[in-house]
Amino acid sequence: MSCKTAMKEKRFLFTSESVAEGHSDKMCDQISDAVLDAHIKADPDAKVACECVAKTGMILLCGEITSKAVVDYQQIVRETVKKIGYDDSSKGLDYKTCTVLVALEQQCHEIKQAISCGKGDDDIGAGDQGLMFGYATDETDECMPLTILLAHKLNAKIKSLERNGTLPWLRPDGKTQVTMEYREIGGAVEPIRVHTLVISVHHASGVSLEQMQKELMDKVVKEVVPAKYLDENTVYHLLPSKAFLEGGPKSDAGLTGRKIIVDTYGGWGAHGGGAFSGKDPSKVDRSAAYAARWVAKSLVKAGLCRRVLVQLSYAIGLSHPLAISVFHYGTSDRSEEQLLDIVQKNFDLRLGPIIRELKLKSPIYQQTACYGHFGREEFTWEQPKKLVY
Repeated sequence: MSCKTAMKEKRFLFTSESVAEGHSDKMCDQISDAVLDAHIKADPDAKVACECVAKTGMILLCGEITSKAVVDYQQIVRETVKKIGYDDSSKGLDYKTCTVLVALEQQCHEIKQAISCGKGDDDIGAGDQGLMFGYATDETDECMPLTILLAHKLNAKIKSLERNGTLPWLRPDGKTQVTMEYREIGGAVEPIRVHTLVISVHHASGVSLEQMQKELMDKVVKEVVPAKYLDENTVYHLLPSKAFLEGGPKSDAGLTGRKIIVDTYGGWGAHGGGAFSGKDPSKVDRSAAYAARWVAKSLVKAGLCRRVLVQLSYAIGLSHPLAISVFHYGTSDRSEEQLLDIVQKNFDLRLGPIIRELKLKSPIYQQTACYGHFGREEFTWEQPKKLVY
């Protein structure tokens, strides 16, 4: 009996979540990346590690920045908060009146020495140690898990209906969550149906629960989720708390870097633990995670495997990765060692070449800070490389 004949179908449930632009943590991510973009736009070699904290009526910037740029932090914070939609204290924050505190210092001299002292652009060292993962799957054209794609798309649709005034009762905060039933055969996964869908939206007073649930179903769920994935057994929890009147940092403190699973693969694959937002590309937490995704997507798009996980690891001051690992879940005709050889022959995974090839000295980071860093064609790491093998 052949291996393919012997393969058994396995069914399982998997859940991913996404959060709205106005979620307190996501707002902090966007502010940190807005600060980063402002520095990189004026000084592409700026070294930025900017954290943001938000609570009632207050935004705090803290961290380390070494840059030639002159940046108006008050303006950047207020413009970002305004764009998200916090324009009145009744919504949880008001960009016009909130206090903006700044506690930023220079980057540690020892880190600067380790990264760049006496080194060419291609041989700059990693800004820290760490491990990063890239994941790709052929279940969608974007090579992303459908659970996280749908969760992001639901939030994006809700935000568009808030911005264009279609649903005037919407407010900036919110969350979505999608549980799908999957079929697994030979390591590859295929989404079958939506098992459970959760939407919690921040809203104004004076609107009935029934009206909000109906409009969320008609104008969000049915517009976003392909009908083939919805059936009579799909469970919907639309505003399961019954009310979500108090949102934003007034109800829940925000902090940069607390939505790392939302930012990546929705729980699929693996995560090295490092956050992205507020970090310039000398921080391998960000740049090497983007490179690992680039490698993974390139392998899947080349038809070398149907699903893959790539791990990279680095040490501070060293340019080459300490280790590169490839796991194909049994979805390739080639061995994992053969795929690793293809990766090593096609990708230079030193930090300098990653920054150069992916154009990471461009001010593109604020747009990454909501709706996921992966699965969006506008980013360089989402353009698969043509592999030679």
